[in-house]
Order: sequence, then C-alpha cells, then structure tokens
Amino acid sequence: MPGVMSAAQGGTGSAKIVQNRKNRLKNRAEFIRKAEIAAPIEEVFAWHARPGAISRLSPPWDPLRLISVTNGIHPGSRVAMELRAGPIPFIWEALHTRYEKNVFFEDIQVRGPFSSWTHVHSFEKSDLGNTILEDRISYTLPFHPVGASLLNGFVQKKLARIFAFRHFTTNADILFHRLLAMKTPSRFLLSGASGMIGSNLIPFLTTAGHKVSCLVRRKPEPEKNEIFWDPISGKIDADKLEGFDAVIHLCGENIGQGRWTREKKNRIISSRTLTTGLLAQTLAGLKNPPEVFISASAIGFYGDRGDKILTEEDGFGNDFISDVCRQWEASATSAINAGIRTVFPRIGVVLHPSGGALKKMLPLFSKGLGGKIGNGRQHMSWVSMDDVVCAIMHMASTPEISGPVNLVSPEPATNAVFSRTLSEALRRCRGPAVPGSIIIALFGEMGKETVLSSSRVMPSILLKTGYKFRHPELRQAVCHVLGKE
Repeated sequence: MPGVMSAAQGGTGSAKIVQNRKNRLKNRAEFIRKAEIAAPIEEVFAWHARPGAISRLSPPWDPLRLISVTNGIHPGSRVAMELRAGPIPFIWEALHTRYEKNVFFEDIQVRGPFSSWTHVHSFEKSDLGNTILEDRISYTLPFHPVGASLLNGFVQKKLARIFAFRHFTTNADILFHRLLAMKTPSRFLLSGASGMIGSNLIPFLTTAGHKVSCLVRRKPEPEKNEIFWDPISGKIDADKLEGFDAVIHLCGENIGQGRWTREKKNRIISSRTLTTGLLAQTLAGLKNPPEVFISASAIGFYGDRGDKILTEEDGFGNDFISDVCRQWEASATSAINAGIRTVFPRIGVVLHPSGGALKKMLPLFSKGLGGKIGNGRQHMSWVSMDDVVCAIMHMASTPEISGPVNLVSPEPATNAVFSRTLSEALRRCRGPAVPGSIIIALFGEMGKETVLSSSRVMPSILLKTGYKFRHPELRQAVCHVLGKE
C-alpha cells in the first residue's frame, strides 16, 4: 500500500505540474509597441546603454527609485528598483539575459509583481535611415486564468501609457541632443543634484554621453564622481573643480514649505548667497575655469506685477523674494569679473508630480476638490520639467547667452485657467474657489508672495536664441507629466 500510495501521489503531482504549465501558458500575454526614432541605430542603442536611461524613461506619474544598477545592459547585469502600486511600495529586480549590440537586448523579471516577464528591446533600420524601436513584452499574471483575463486589460492600458511616454521621450531627447552645437561629451559639475530639477537633469545629461560630477555635503563617494563642499564653513575641494566645461548650480532652501519666520527667511537667503558666492569665488580662482557658470534664480525676481508682461529687461520687484533673487544673482559677481560666462535662469513654476506646486495641487484636484485661488486672475508662469533640462543645456551650449534668462513657457496662464486645465486633464469636477484671505491666514507672507502673486513672464532670450519648447501649451504639458490623453 505505501508503494501504491506513493505512486498515486506522484501521478497527482505530475498532473498538477502539467496543469500549472498549461495555466501559465494560458495566462501568458504579450504587449508590443513600435516607434520610429529620428536617429541612426547606433545613436539610439547607445542612448539606451548609457547611465540614466532607466531614470529618463521612468514616467513622472509612476516614478521609480533606483536601488542598484550593475554593468549597464550587458548579460548578467541587474537592476533593482522600488516602484509603487498606489501607496504600496514593491521591489522589482530585472536581469539582463541576452544582448547583441545595435540589434537587441533582453531583460527578465527575477523579482516583482508578475509570475513571469520578458522584455525584448529591438532596433531596426527604417526606410529613411532612422531607427524602428520595438518593445516586446511577454508576461504572465499571478492569478487564475479568469482573474488574469479580467486584469489583463488594465495591464495593457497601463503599458500603453508608459511606452507612449518612453518612446516620445527617447525620440525628443535624442533629437534635441543631435541639434545642439555641443556635439562632443562634456564635463558638468552640478550642485543640488538630489533636488527635483537636479535629479531630472543628471539622467538627461548622462544619456547624451556627458560626464556629471556632483557637489555633496556628506562624505563623497569618488566612484560616483562626488566632490565635497561645505558652504556654511566655506570649504570646498577646489583642486577637483579644475577642467569642467560647465558648472550648474541649483542649491537653495525650499521657499514653499512652512511660514516665513525670521529664521526661515535667513535660511532662504543664506542657502542661496553662501553657496553661490563660494562657488563663484572658487571658480574665479581656478587655473582652468569652466566656460559657463549657470546659477539658478527664479521669476520671483520680478515680484507681484499684475498683468504686466515681463522680460529680462525688467527690474526687480518690491517683495521679499524679489530681494532674495537680487542678492542671489549678485553673489555670482566674482565669476562674472573673472570673465566666466555666467547665466541666471529665472525659473518659473516647474510642472512635475514629484514636487513644487503641482505636487501640492494633485491630492485635491484628483478628488474633484481643487479650484482657483483668490480671484484666479493672478498669472502663473509655468514650465515643463523637460523644457527646464533642455533649456539649461541650450544655455550651456549657446555662447551668446549670458545674464538673466527667463525659464518659463511662452504661454503663461492665470490661476483660473491653470485650475480648469488641471481638472479637465484629470477628468474631475472643479471644486470651490479658495479665498485669498484663507491662504494668507494659513501661510502668511509666503502664501501672499508665492500663491497670490502675479508674474506674467515671457522667455524672450530663449526665443530669440532659437530655443524650441517641447511643451509650449499648458494642456499638453500637464497631460504629458500625468500620463493623460
């Protein structure tokens, strides 16, 4: 009997294995998306193989956090990422398994939400000499066939949104870099690398083949091209700053968090003037200084100016933040006096779900509770994140640009128009207007100068020097960063 029982159990086990295999095959689905990229195969393949490609292809509405990356896209390399399913984080680990340069590379899921996942990236030459990029994904959902069938429609729609974004970004980035005068890889030094703009700028640069080093205030990791500095004590490793082609300075205390107490105001000013002054003085004393020093500023320079159209020729306003920007830009005088081409991008309201005004607005607007603020007539001079990083590169590679440059879209919108556009993109009703008195009661001077202030700023110098905006229209920019149609 024991022998019979054992044989029977073995037969049952074999049957289950066969049935499980049949179920997996039945559950297996495929997603295919193709796009023509306006560049030769060699360029498109190299873009994907460089550091930063994964981050650059991560949709802003569904971002990832890289945990570890090894050996690019060659077989045996691994990528570990943290993603989210709503509020729930999970780890996705991928292994690159096959690779043929300029033809294809493949990765599989070794840890993640799918029962199986194989992604083949293929590259073929088009009739016009461009590249046909194909993403082919075979996957199995971890559910009974009936449940998998119901969920597969959702997965296919989500993949369609993601790869529409990925192919648009790949094509636009490669085309932009091909058009730049700065053709050869260059060395960039960056401060504020962990901020919203810095974390998007780095992969934009590295996928183009540029080398990026970062200033850090903790113990540096040389293998990550980090250089130590401590602006408060005036310390910086000046010898390691020799030979950079461009220095991009993005540091500054967040002005949109908390009330502006006396201590907060002091931090806002010192975080900008101390860092800028230290960098400018250090760069001025180098034997091989950079060709260009790009030091961030903000459209707060102009203050509350109502409906007046503002260009770089207009002076600063009478607000606290106007004086901050004036001092901020003046702190770079040492670099200017040393003959270093110095540019001050006056950055507007950057549209990105990870930070700034949009991040604060999304929770209410996604529930249909967001509305205009005050009378809604105050102008919001906005700009997409893609245009921020592209315009910074345009400034770096355009020798005739120096001094202040308004980094905003050519179509500023009133708060009422912005609110309506965001609600429509999210397909939600608009909520009631928020009285300006409530904003002032909650946030004081900060609310008055950042939320209720009106700055109708135009990017005159960018347009005059031939910069083409990737997202000139508000609706298209909002839909792009939110993955909406």
